Amino acid sequence: MYRLVPSVCSYCGTGCGVLFEVLDGQLLKTLPLKTHPVNQGKLCIKGWNLHEFVNSRMRLQSPLLKVNGRFHDVTWNRALQFTAEKLKGIIEKYGPDSVGVLVSAKITNEENYLLQKFARAVVGTNNVDHCARL
Repeated sequence: MYRLVPSVCSYCGTGCGVLFEVLDGQLLKTLPLKTHPVNQGKLCIKGWNLHEFVNSRMRLQSPLLKVNGRFHDVTWNRALQFTAEKLKGIIEKYGPDSVGVLVSAKITNEENYLLQKFARAVVGTNNVDHCARL
């Protein structure tokens, strides 16, 4: 079954509209969404190739946890629990300013806002940086 699936490009926080060509559940191609108000039918080179990383054999399918020098698949709950415990231990031992949060242009402005809010309200640090400031 062939269908076009509207979505939003995940390469940056601009939010360009895309259409994915899907055939029998397999993502084939990315097209610009001509009616989208942000990009109005245009895409950058990254947007045109958006479908490629989705189909990559090297794409991670689950969280990994390193045990005795080797990576093992774990559940999301286990990965988040492990991360929270480690972060809490670092904050307790070295203080909240020992932690920094690096946000990204590959996520939305709303997600960047939530991460800086997490850094300030939960962790207790103002150490927030963004890759696009350079």
